[in-house]
Amino acid sequence: MKKVILTADRPTGKLHLGHYIGTLKSRVEMQNAGNYDEFYVMIADAQALTDNAKNVQKVRENILEVALDYLACGLDPNKICIFIQSEVPALTEMTFYYMNLVNLSRLKRNPTVKEEIKFRGFGENIPVGFLTYPISQTADITAFNANIIPVGEDQLPVIEQAREIVKTFNTTYGDVLVMPDAIIPKQKSQARLVGIDGKGKMSKSLGNCIYLSDDEKTIKEKVMSMYTDPDHIKISDPGKIEGNVVFEYLDAFITPDSFEKYMPEYKNLEELKDHYKRGGLGDVKIKLFLNNVLQELLAPIRMRRKIFEKNPEKIFEMLFKGSDQANLIANKTMEKIKSAMGINYRKKFDNKN
Repeated sequence: MKKVILTADRPTGKLHLGHYIGTLKSRVEMQNAGNYDEFYVMIADAQALTDNAKNVQKVRENILEVALDYLACGLDPNKICIFIQSEVPALTEMTFYYMNLVNLSRLKRNPTVKEEIKFRGFGENIPVGFLTYPISQTADITAFNANIIPVGEDQLPVIEQAREIVKTFNTTYGDVLVMPDAIIPKQKSQARLVGIDGKGKMSKSLGNCIYLSDDEKTIKEKVMSMYTDPDHIKISDPGKIEGNVVFEYLDAFITPDSFEKYMPEYKNLEELKDHYKRGGLGDVKIKLFLNNVLQELLAPIRMRRKIFEKNPEKIFEMLFKGSDQANLIANKTMEKIKSAMGINYRKKFDNKN
């Protein structure tokens, strides 16, 4: 069986460290490893409109921002297909057919959907499009016969629902759709990066992000404001590691040579943690260490982004080329779906003539 990868991001703002450690880093690694047959990366603008229908300009503007972040991180349109969701009409048609294979109560039980609805404060005024986004994601996945879906841990219920829809379709109409499998980051700190305020995952809407495009000064200011241990008042006080945002970020972002470069008095992170727990190590010192680690990571990304953003027309040319390529594949899948369902009327009529 072919190895087909599909990932996506909603263009509701620039991408941040949570996106990077959750999926972007692994996307670049998978791309460069070349151990796949096809690789699709989608900018999910249609999905973003499910809760931004009255703010289309926000979505429109951030298509470019997301594409710039992709390229700055190392995604290569010569190796993978990067496209815009709304530029592939077959995805909407597939979503419509799949809606008949899912009941309303099942959608409402989806833990990810429930959490997102609560987070956005919809109450009873849930946009239908938002409620059904797991169905839309199933269309995105199956249109390209994708069977490898890198996601954050919070998206696992959505992939599980996609698998249910695929099974129902294949049982009802014949073995047409490819069954997808989710892959998540191995480290827990990478699967769901907490925001700098420690109050939940890093989120654009909560304003607790470090963006990939943030300048050096902004990054340092955000790191120095990070939530640590509120009881660690004096340097001599013992400190807690659990729930301490700085250490969660160090878990996620330190490299094998981070200590040699920026904190040579410690051999590794365990030594640093032990010192903090027994007291005698201040928050400022560990924050400055983290700042150095993040500056090293983000400086080349920021530099590449500045180069790419000089020519936005070229970025959209790349996106339209990718969308044309995506259309070819999605349309072929759409033909198979309609044939299996027996609603390819024109083809049946043409064959008789």
